Amino acid sequence: MDLRQHHETPAPAPASLAQHAPFRRVFSPGKLTFGLIAPLEAYPGSPLPTMRDHERMARLVDDAGFASIWLRDVPFLDPAFGDAGQVFDPFVYAGFLASVTKRISIGTAGIVLPLRDPVIVAKQAASVDQLSGGRFLLGLSTGDRPGEYPAFGADFDNRDERYREAFALLRQLGGQSFPAATTRHYGTLDGSLDLVPKPVRRHLPMLAVGRSRQPIDWLARNVDAWIWSVDDAQAIGDILASLRLHAGDRTPPPYGYATFFDLDKDPDAPPRRYYNVVRIGRHALIERWQAQRALGVSHVALNMKPSQRPAEEVIAEMAEHVLPLFNAD
Repeated sequence: MDLRQHHETPAPAPASLAQHAPFRRVFSPGKLTFGLIAPLEAYPGSPLPTMRDHERMARLVDDAGFASIWLRDVPFLDPAFGDAGQVFDPFVYAGFLASVTKRISIGTAGIVLPLRDPVIVAKQAASVDQLSGGRFLLGLSTGDRPGEYPAFGADFDNRDERYREAFALLRQLGGQSFPAATTRHYGTLDGSLDLVPKPVRRHLPMLAVGRSRQPIDWLARNVDAWIWSVDDAQAIGDILASLRLHAGDRTPPPYGYATFFDLDKDPDAPPRRYYNVVRIGRHALIERWQAQRALGVSHVALNMKPSQRPAEEVIAEMAEHVLPLFNAD
């Protein structure tokens, strides 16, 4: 297969995802689920988390009923952004989390695909999927930190094209035996080599994280799910309508969003937004999420970095008062 065309041939949504329990734990029709973006702690005053007690926190989140833990791909500390994510490499850390949890889905949000070799990404992702018992979700992005590109000797201006080409190559490497492919920006496969291991179910769920500089029609026809940052009701309605319009003969990918999150200690506190941080009390939060579920939002990934309360306290309140209302549906 020649992957050098600008618009790759879209793959139909595989029926296997309907039986893919870890994917359906996060993206299930008619349901709204919740995940946490690592690190599993609040660190509002520092770009670096402590990463203390993170094994116990992962087990706590697993037992609390959250659907997922998401790992970011942040190779450098960039003072202009002031946040180094979970610090540890996402694939290495995903393997660690797989060994200390039992049920929760583990995903990346997202691997900066134009900065990585897709063959190695395919190998790493399939390895984590096997070691986690098939609980891995591969979220892929183009990144939001231009300063990282020169460090990798990568072209920042063509990252959208390289993202599409690498995405298609990942599909082949995980789903085909002895694949053949010719690429513009990566290598050539002549059919004499097979990448092992393969994902547990062959079709590893692949998500777009952020817009990834892609048109809506490409996202609608190629990704298994989409996590962005848009949480406005009107905009969500427009996004879902556009995905349905462009999906063609496949089911539109489910939509979710990621947000910085600060659960107010007062359960009656109204919602307040501070730039990209939502501070909100429990009652207003439940009302907000019920409305978003009705719109068709499938998943919310919560980043507790700016939380004014300890993460364990927030997780306990969510587990007791919020998650049961949505998990029971």
